[in-house]
Amino acid sequence: MASSTSSVLPPLSSSLWKNPNFSELLIVRPTKRPTRRSRALTTAASPQIDVPSTSQRPTKLVTFLGKGGSGKTTSAIFAAHHYAMAGLKTCLVIHSQDPTAEYLLNCRIGTSPITCSSNLSVVRLETTQMLLEPLNRLKQADARLNMTQGVLEGVVGEELGVLPGMDSIFSILALERLVGFFGNVTQRKNQKDKFDIVIYDGLNTEETIRMIGANSKARLYLKYLRKLAERTDLGRLAGPSLLRLVDEAMSLTGRGSHLNGKMSAEIWDYLEQTLERGSSVLAEPHRFGCYVVMDPNSPTSLSSALRYWGCAIQAGAQVSGAFCVTSNSFAESLEEVKKNFSPLPFASIPHISMHTPPDWNEIILNNLFQGAQDLLTFSTGDNSSIPCTVMFDPANKSVTLLMPGFDKSEIKLYQYRGGSELLVEAGDQRRVICLPSQIQGKVGGAKFIDRCLVITMR
Repeated sequence: MASSTSSVLPPLSSSLWKNPNFSELLIVRPTKRPTRRSRALTTAASPQIDVPSTSQRPTKLVTFLGKGGSGKTTSAIFAAHHYAMAGLKTCLVIHSQDPTAEYLLNCRIGTSPITCSSNLSVVRLETTQMLLEPLNRLKQADARLNMTQGVLEGVVGEELGVLPGMDSIFSILALERLVGFFGNVTQRKNQKDKFDIVIYDGLNTEETIRMIGANSKARLYLKYLRKLAERTDLGRLAGPSLLRLVDEAMSLTGRGSHLNGKMSAEIWDYLEQTLERGSSVLAEPHRFGCYVVMDPNSPTSLSSALRYWGCAIQAGAQVSGAFCVTSNSFAESLEEVKKNFSPLPFASIPHISMHTPPDWNEIILNNLFQGAQDLLTFSTGDNSSIPCTVMFDPANKSVTLLMPGFDKSEIKLYQYRGGSELLVEAGDQRRVICLPSQIQGKVGGAKFIDRCLVITMR
C-alpha cells in the first residue's frame, strides 16, 4: 500500500535567510535586462528582430493569465501588434464570443485566419466548428478499417452540441495544428499557414491553466490505460482495434494504417513520447511564453495574478513575466506592485480607451511602454531572467519550491513509490517532483519562507 505523508509547515521565520548556507538555495537567477533597442524596431517597414525564417524555427505559443477584466485581451493584442510590427508572422487566436477583440483590432474575426494587418492574422475558435474535423477523420479511418460497419458514418456532426470540457480539448487540437508542440512533422509540412508566433487569448484563466498542464496529467492516465489494455481480457480484445483507429485517424506513427496487435506496444510508446514532447515545450522560453496580467488599481486583480503565477508553476509552466495594464498617469506608482512580483520581470501595457478604435502604430511607438516590448522580445530566446521554480540542495538534502500566491495551509505534500518523488498539491493542481538520488527519502520537515517552500528530506 502506498503511504502518504502530509507536510508540517512551521510559522514563518526570517532566520533561514540569515543562514549563510541558505544563499545557495535562492531561486533568483541574475536578471539581465535587455539593452534598449532602436525605435526602428517597431516600424513595419524595417523589422529588427534577428530571427530565422518561419520554415527554420519552431512556432512559439504565447498566452496571458489574469482575473477577468484585468486586461488579458488588451495584452494579447498589444503583443500581437508588437511581434507583427517587428517582422514576425503572427496569429492571434481568440476563444471567446466577446466582441472586445474585434473592436480593438477594428476588423471582423472569423473561424478561419484572416489578415488583419501586415504580418498579423487573427482567428476565432468555435467548438461547434472544431469538433467537425476530428469526427471527419474518424469517419475516414473507419471507412478504411470498417470497424463500426457504417455506424460512425451515420453520425451527423452538424447536429452535435458542445458538452462541458470540449472547449479545452478541441482548443488544444487547434493550437497543435498551429504550433506543432507534439512534434507532428508531417502535419506541419502540410500546414498552409505557418506562423512565428501564435498568441492564445483563452476563455478564462482557469481553463488555460488546465490546458497548460494537460500533457503532464494525461501521461499518468495513459500509463494506467495501457496497463488496462495489456493486462485485462477486455483490454487485449478491444485495445488493438481502438489503437488502429486512433493511429489511422491521427496519423501518429506515419507507418500507414493496417497495424496488427503486435504493434500495439509501439503505438503506446509513441503516444507517451508525444505527450512528453508536449510537456517539454512548456519549459522552453523560445517555444512557450506565459505572462500574468493585472490591474494595479484592483487589489483582487493583484492577488489573482499572484495566485495564477503559482497555479501556472503547479501546472508545469515557466511564467516569463508580469504585465500591468495601466494609464500613463499611474506609471510612476508601480514600484510597490513591481516589488510584490519580484523576481519576475515586470512591465506596463497601456490601458486602451473604448471610446474610439486605437491607433496601434502610435501605441507601439510610445516610449512609455518600451519596457513591455523589451520583455516580450527578450523572453523569445533567453530564460536567464525567469526565476527557477525548483532548486535541489544535495548538501543539505533539501528541495526549494517557488509557490507564489499560496498560503502555507494550502500546500500539501504526499509521497508514493518510496522516497523517489514528491507530490505537491496546491491551487487545485497536483505536481510530481522527481528527486535526485542524493536527496531521496522521507519528508523530514518543511518551512514556508517568502513564497518559497523549503522541504528537508531525511
